[in-house]
Amino acid sequence: MQTQTTLYRAGLEGPQQAELEALLAPFLLPETTVPQGWFLTLQDGALVLRNADLPKQGDILVDFASGAATYRRKFGGGKGEGIAKAVGLGKKPQLHVIDATAGLGRDAFVLASLGAHVTLVERNPAVAALLADGLRRAALDAQTADWLPARMQLVHLSALQALSTLPPADVVFLDPMFPPREKSALVKKEMRAFHDVVGADDDADALLAPALALATHRVVVKRPGYAGFLAGQKPTMSIEGKNNRFDVYVNAGF
Repeated sequence: MQTQTTLYRAGLEGPQQAELEALLAPFLLPETTVPQGWFLTLQDGALVLRNADLPKQGDILVDFASGAATYRRKFGGGKGEGIAKAVGLGKKPQLHVIDATAGLGRDAFVLASLGAHVTLVERNPAVAALLADGLRRAALDAQTADWLPARMQLVHLSALQALSTLPPADVVFLDPMFPPREKSALVKKEMRAFHDVVGADDDADALLAPALALATHRVVVKRPGYAGFLAGQKPTMSIEGKNNRFDVYVNAGF
């Protein structure tokens, strides 16, 4: 059931409520339509997406400075990771990548931590607000303040708008939402939020052609291992992972 809402719940004490409204002001309009139950609020200084009907599922937030992001940055596969190989970081360390479907920014963060400069594109106002807050807090954290702000910038546009208006980049990265087969609690929580609040990526196939026109070197499409090729177009090569596949469409070599 859809309802007209500002997507945040009033009731915070004065300064906190003012801080919340200031964080949301660049993204959320009073007429924003979201499903019943979802709202944005502040928790321990971070902007979080919460469902009043699912309190045990926990908050969804963007955190680039701790937890899983820090672990992956320190102990992940580095430039040996599938996504790093797919975009070509081993051939050109300081690539400019447009992540046209940024979501919660996890793949963009991995690329930025390995030296890429990433433009994050997110059309949904709630998710864009979460990303902006994650970038804000990362700019204040000692682990990320000296490099992350220079390597990650957010653009609040639809992917199609961004691909027709942004200047060319070395790589365009696409990760359109796809129904998951995994049954983990994390996937359930975040995928429910994305399906409820964001909706389906019905225009996903339409992104490939403008992405190929914008990317100077390659387009990389992240897909579940069981999914077909985007727009039915066979890639130049694919890099297989445990659960996902990176389809690489090469325009030019590095």
